[in-house]
Formats: sequence, C-alpha cells, structure tokens
Amino acid sequence: MTSIALVCGAFHRTEVQQMIEYATEEAKTHNLKIVEVVWIPGSMEAPLATARLLEDKDIAGVACLGIIEKGETQHGLAMGQAVIKSLIDLQLGYDKPIGLGIIGPGAEPQHIAPRLEPHARSAIAAIAQML
Repeated sequence: MTSIALVCGAFHRTEVQQMIEYATEEAKTHNLKIVEVVWIPGSMEAPLATARLLEDKDIAGVACLGIIEKGETQHGLAMGQAVIKSLIDLQLGYDKPIGLGIIGPGAEPQHIAPRLEPHARSAIAAIAQML
C-alpha cells in the first residue's frame, strides 16, 4: 500500500472529522493508506504542515482537509488564494501530489454539510490519479 498523509484544519473539527472518515474510505478504494493525520489551527498553517510531510520519503502525497467560511471581510478569500498558491508551489517543488479538500473560501453554513463527502473523496482520488 502507498502511504499518504492528511493535514486537517481544527477550527471546524467536527466537520473535518467527518471528512477524515470519507477520506479513509476513499483511500482504501485506491490502495492508499493514511499513515499520519496532522491537525492545524486553520488553513493558513496548511502549507507548512504539508511541506513537513512531503519531506518524508515514505509519504507519497498529502490531502488537505478544511473549511474557509465566508466572513464579513475579504480576509478568507485572500487567505484561501495564498494557501492554494502555496500548496501548488509545494506540489511542484516536491513532485508529489497534494489533494485539495478545503471547502471554500467563502463557504456559508448551508454549503458545508453537502460538500464534506465530495471534497474529502476528491482530494484522495486526485492523489491516486496523480501517483
């Protein structure tokens, strides 16, 4: 089995815990094994945690799971764009796939529940396809 890891935003811990369950199920269907789950405060910390995992020669890819809600300002949008750009740069720099399972930016409460499963599964499927 190929080893992968998860980086998970703790701000929405209950919802992300559900995403981990979906990601684990999806990983099994692709002969992938989640060997490490790293909890981070929020999406802003995803690039650093991901880089640390990608340095491990035994980890073939990383899926980032989390939620960036719509706020009263454009902070979430700016942060989300910076995080995604950083994750793309890491993917290219390490030549290892990163599955993006971050809901948002701009997610409103009614958008979250229906996206938990498809975002988690898609992040894992993307890793599997790129491997």
